[in-house]
Amino acid sequence: MPPRQRPRQNSINKKNVKKTNEKKISKSDDVASSDMGLIYPGGDTAFKLLLSARFCSAIWSYISDCDETFNYWEPSHYLLYGTGQQTWEYSPEFALRSYTYLLIHLVPAKFYCYLFEPNPILVFYFIRCILSIGCALSEVYFYQNVCKEFGVHVARLTLVFLISSSGMFISSAAFLPSSFSMYVSTAAIAAWYARKYELAIFATAISSLLGWPFVALLGVPIVIDLLVRRQEWSRFINWTIISAAVISIPMIWIDSVYYGKLVIAPINLIVYNVFTSHGPDLYGTEPISYYFINGFLNFNFVFIAALFTPLALILSWAIVPAKPRNKYCLPYWYSLSPLYLWIIVMFMQPHKEERFLFPIYPMICLAGAITVDVIQKLYFFVRTQIKPLKQVSHYLRGTSHIMVLVFIVTSLAGVSRSFALFNGYYAPLEVMMEANKLGSEGQVPEDININFCVGKEWYRFPGSFFFPTNNWRLQYLRSEFKGQLPQPFLNHPNGTSVVQDNFNDLNREEPSRYFDIDKCHFILDLDTDVETELEPNYSKQTDNFTIIKSAKFLDSSASHPFFRAFYIPFLSEDYCKYNSYNLLKSNKFKLSPSKIKTPEAA
Repeated sequence: MPPRQRPRQNSINKKNVKKTNEKKISKSDDVASSDMGLIYPGGDTAFKLLLSARFCSAIWSYISDCDETFNYWEPSHYLLYGTGQQTWEYSPEFALRSYTYLLIHLVPAKFYCYLFEPNPILVFYFIRCILSIGCALSEVYFYQNVCKEFGVHVARLTLVFLISSSGMFISSAAFLPSSFSMYVSTAAIAAWYARKYELAIFATAISSLLGWPFVALLGVPIVIDLLVRRQEWSRFINWTIISAAVISIPMIWIDSVYYGKLVIAPINLIVYNVFTSHGPDLYGTEPISYYFINGFLNFNFVFIAALFTPLALILSWAIVPAKPRNKYCLPYWYSLSPLYLWIIVMFMQPHKEERFLFPIYPMICLAGAITVDVIQKLYFFVRTQIKPLKQVSHYLRGTSHIMVLVFIVTSLAGVSRSFALFNGYYAPLEVMMEANKLGSEGQVPEDININFCVGKEWYRFPGSFFFPTNNWRLQYLRSEFKGQLPQPFLNHPNGTSVVQDNFNDLNREEPSRYFDIDKCHFILDLDTDVETELEPNYSKQTDNFTIIKSAKFLDSSASHPFFRAFYIPFLSEDYCKYNSYNLLKSNKFKLSPSKIKTPEAA
């Protein structure tokens, strides 16, 4: 098969962009090459690579944020099975969260349950796989349009960074509005690069209304481009009205039905976070260094490169002679403006969380790729000024070793970080799989309520989907935590619309949540060297409890900072300390023999 013609590196003819580039990028060829030998994955291959990486996230990433468990997995379990924990955000008194967002994910899950009647834990991973597919689709669309806007070389660098980064490993399968907004905002920006403004507006509206309202900030440059640069006011107004109507009307109707009153959840969320005296700053306030450290851990040198992209572009413009980009292409500073606009605003907020940066993760990869491309250009220019290279006329020919080195270093660092997270923090999910196994094998009776208790480890509980049946109940033991814990949704046909007592929006402790430890059948607990009166070491109370499953869990405070952050074979184990994450059974409670016969018994 003859080789395909490579899209031009920095400029694209406006007249032929759709006819030429969409055909080239969307073909299912595994690679494409030019007369320079430039090779890059086609759309189908890129999707397969991305999907493989995202399925790895679905299976092996842990739940890093208790907000994911209690604000999304738990109400989803309630909608599917009738039991689950309710946070104050879902109380009709406050109504900060949208049930429409949950239903987007639960419709396929409901079909899955109807067809196969699976164990709830399989539904959990099924939803994660759906999230992974959505993420991979948005990324491949982004990759294809980066090819068109920035050239094949920048695009393939971006693709490698997307696949290997720990940040995408963490965020891609997370059941969070910030992850959902990452998918859809990435698609919106990609549509902007493709000059498909209608799709860009519609995707931004979905991301903001159904996901996280604050990501509307990422759409500001798109709006300015359409209104100021192109002067297309009617196009913008028409599609804004269409998008708002198509999305808002069903969302408001669905949420109002569930809450039992008129509710516009995005407005409630904005009012709470922006216009109340306490807003989001009751907890989670961090110095600005938090995001710099977090960004490096999740993207290693790619994050540093992304921060210096503006400086790199200025140096390239000042030093390296180059033809101006085609007027059809957006200026670099403008096409990257959503990234730096988000960084400026979010870095200045007192309340900082890792998930707040999720929406710009793909753009961090793009900006890092542009910086690497500039470094290659600068290196080639300086080298040719010192000693001209014979038979080398293009910078990519003489700097391929830089690209290969970047691929190796960033990929190894990303995989090392991802494996360190899995190795250090996956224990709660591993232990809960054993709890699920006890019920699915018939060792725990189904005719009584099983009290599954958590104390100081309440925020690492992965969710009720790990319970085998509906007769398992999550209960809270008193601990040193003095904030507000969730409570069960009411077992009522209209439980989502009933205002329960003992909810507040100040994170004030509610003693009504606590349970008597003598009534616990199981306890999920981390065995540490630190004990207090409210947080005893239950694992050592052998007269009362028996360990039936244990997994290692990283003790970050007693481990070397580097070796706990990045897994280095044969070395990390020597420099890291691990505690035991345990599933404990009350000695008062007797398990039945497994009803599932082993091959030997059969």
